Order: sequence, then structure tokens, then C-alpha cells
Amino acid sequence: MITLHNIDFGYTKKQHLFKELSLEMQKGHIYGLLGKNGSGKTSLLKIMAGLRFPQQGSTEVLGYRAAFRSPEMLGNMYFLSEEIFTPTLKIKQLAQVYASFYPHFKREEYHHYLEEFDVKDKNLYIHKLSHGQKKKVMISFALACNTDILIMDEPTNGLDIPSKSIFRKVMASAANEDRLFVISTHQVRDLHSLIDTVIILDNGEIVVNATDQCITEKLYFQAVEDKVDEKEVLYMEENLRGNLIVTENKQQIDSHLDLELFFNAVMANKKRIKEIFNA
Repeated sequence: MITLHNIDFGYTKKQHLFKELSLEMQKGHIYGLLGKNGSGKTSLLKIMAGLRFPQQGSTEVLGYRAAFRSPEMLGNMYFLSEEIFTPTLKIKQLAQVYASFYPHFKREEYHHYLEEFDVKDKNLYIHKLSHGQKKKVMISFALACNTDILIMDEPTNGLDIPSKSIFRKVMASAANEDRLFVISTHQVRDLHSLIDTVIILDNGEIVVNATDQCITEKLYFQAVEDKVDEKEVLYMEENLRGNLIVTENKQQIDSHLDLELFFNAVMANKKRIKEIFNA
């Protein structure tokens, strides 16, 4: 559904953000794009959406060249930016004005998602809402578009705790084998239960691109109270009950993926973890 092939991209000629970066994303998955601030997550999403143009390489989305921004591609892909677009429209008018751009838009679903997020008054003007309320409206609209590809940049920023739970619920209900979701976030715990494939971006390269199952096959996550042999430990964090550790899963023991711990492990021991995943 999305293919990036050997792309070079930078905001200046002398400094490349990405160099010969390749990535393929398939339908039926919810990808979590993780990385430090400034790692290029938003730029990568905008390249996928045809909003940024690589100096070299190609980007194909749904079989179309993303840079051409064909109506067929745009009508079947939705990009929800972190900077919320706020038209001077009432909530109920949003669908009336923009639904025609998305052939699979369902008005009843738009109102259903608004109800899920407890947005009751549809006569309110979107640009006058709080940041969190704007997010709820635009997430509801994005899901109701029923596009094959949905790209979201930091969608849980500005949502309160109950709304984050509702977000996970509605996203899980909307996902299916024919759709592809890409979610960029630095709030890993908000989306831990939702993401099934993890992409970690660092210094312009994709360090990890693996499913949850693949990660737990290669790495073992555990909490220990006693001291451990640090030679075997890829990463360790102290907590009130002892230590959280990540080791290579040589014994093929099942463990629960701690996504935040995994991300920190990759940042702290990138070279070794790349070797494990590329073996």
C-alpha cells in the first residue's frame, strides 16, 4: 500500500534528513512510528501523504506516485496532522463541506464517533473549540472517511485520559484486513495496546521495522528484584520493585512486550539490537 524506495530528503541541499531510505507498509496493520523529537517522523509521514517531495527516490501510495497527488489517491487516504486544521465551520457542517472528497465517507459514522468522544453539541464552531475538542472532531471525521490508508501524527496529544481510552477503542473497531493505519507518537504508553508493528526512526534511518511477535521472539522482557549479569543485559531500567531488563531471547521464552522499554533499549544499544534483528 505504501512503498518508499531509496528516498533522499532534506530541507537544505547540504543536510539530508533521509538518505537512501526504503520502507514498505502493507494493509491489515497498525504501524507505530516512534522516534525522538526531531528524528524526522513528521517529515516521513508528509512524504507518504505527498506533502513533501524527496530529492531522489520514489514514493508510491495505493499504486500512485504520491508526489502527483492524484484525486484517486487523495480520496482513499487521510492524513491527520498534529497541527489541527480548524475551518470556520460548525461541527455538523464539516461533513457537509468536505465529505464529497472522500467517496467512502459515512455520515452516520461521523456522528457515531462524535458521540463516542462525548461531543454532543454539533452547532459549535470548530475553530472556537479547545485543542482536545478539535482533536476529537477531526479524529471522528478521519475515521468516518473510511479510507484504505489513515495516517495520524501525534493523534493523542491534547486528549485527556478518558478520551485516549476512547481513541484506542474506536481505532481498534475501525481497523480491518483491508486498511492500513500509520500512527506517529512519542506517547508510547497511549498506543501500546493498539500498535501491531513498530518502526523506530533515528538519525534518518529506520533502526527497527518489526511486528510485536517478532520483537518478543528476539528479545526477552522481564522485571527482576535481584542483581543480574550485566553482560547478558541489552538494557536495564531501575524501578521501585527492582529492575526492568531487556535481554536477547536465546531460550525462546514468551514475554510481554513493553514498548516504552523496547524503545529506550533501542536508543541506548542501537548497534547490538540492529544486529539481532538483522541476523
